[in-house]
Amino acid sequence: MIPSNSNSNSNSNPIHSGSDTPLLQVKEVVTSFDIKQKGSYFWQKPATLKAVNGVSFDLFAGETLGVVGESGCGKSTLARTIIGLVKARSGSIKFNGEELVGSSKKQMRLKRKDIQMIFQDPLASLNPRMTVGDIIAEPLRTYYPKMAKSEVDAQVREMMEKVGLLANQVNRYPHEFSGGQCQRIGIARALILRPKLIICDEPVSALDVSIQAQVINLLQDVQQEMGLALIFIAHDLSVVKHISDRVLVMYLGNAVELGKGGAIYGQPTHPYTKALMSAVPIPDPEIERNKTIELLEGDLPSPINPPSGCVFRTRCPIADEGCAQTKPKLEGTAEHQVACLKNKVADIHEVA
Repeated sequence: MIPSNSNSNSNSNPIHSGSDTPLLQVKEVVTSFDIKQKGSYFWQKPATLKAVNGVSFDLFAGETLGVVGESGCGKSTLARTIIGLVKARSGSIKFNGEELVGSSKKQMRLKRKDIQMIFQDPLASLNPRMTVGDIIAEPLRTYYPKMAKSEVDAQVREMMEKVGLLANQVNRYPHEFSGGQCQRIGIARALILRPKLIICDEPVSALDVSIQAQVINLLQDVQQEMGLALIFIAHDLSVVKHISDRVLVMYLGNAVELGKGGAIYGQPTHPYTKALMSAVPIPDPEIERNKTIELLEGDLPSPINPPSGCVFRTRCPIADEGCAQTKPKLEGTAEHQVACLKNKVADIHEVA
């Protein structure tokens, strides 16, 4: 048998306990790529694209961190850097106190048993030539090669039922399932090793709204049961608000605001976060009609040649000359931090 997660603590919120040690510690992580620009000569050095530029945060056992931002802001690259699919150029990523940056493939393979990922496209992430049973069982056979086939089959069927699939579907192939069912298969595969952290890279963006709700509720149920920590990446801010304890807002590879969900949604401080939150639909028709939407002017700058100082200053309504000189860092309280030279976080209390 695979041992259950000993860090399960779903009844306590680790955000409130300053004495708890973070499960995941990300500090000043930089992930960049060398890009050969069109029209450049062969002797010219390639340009550097910093997809993730100095991002830092902590994640506790049983906590959900939502990551939001425009397309191209570095959300998925950050996820792939944490799990080791992309190498960080600098910075530190510690999981359970062990450094991941600089680990060999063999070392990352052992650590990845406790860190799993759910991908955006449910069907594309599943091998079409393998049955559902083999797909879910593959991690068990990889990490526990001596486990008896009967035990593997039993755990696969148990996990299928846990995620809402029928055990008698074990011999079917991915193309025989709907999008929502394929995502459940991906979740079952991620959960089969009883990991401590699951990174969800836009797991519901390709699904219908009703199916999205089912998948979100499923993730919350298994998180509570198994004490999982989640990193939940999404464009839909309403979904992130529903599932997240804290929210990290990214812009052009940088973290611009970080805080508890109530603080971010109730008192957004960074101009970029305010613009994002103003676009969130409000169920009350009267309030929705009368609310002010803060539109962003200009285009997203090139990540190859980002603005100096504050990367958001070219689209910021309150930027001045000083914003071009100094790059702001996340500052504020333990519950709410913002990277802005003009707007500071004062003593912000928990927002219900």
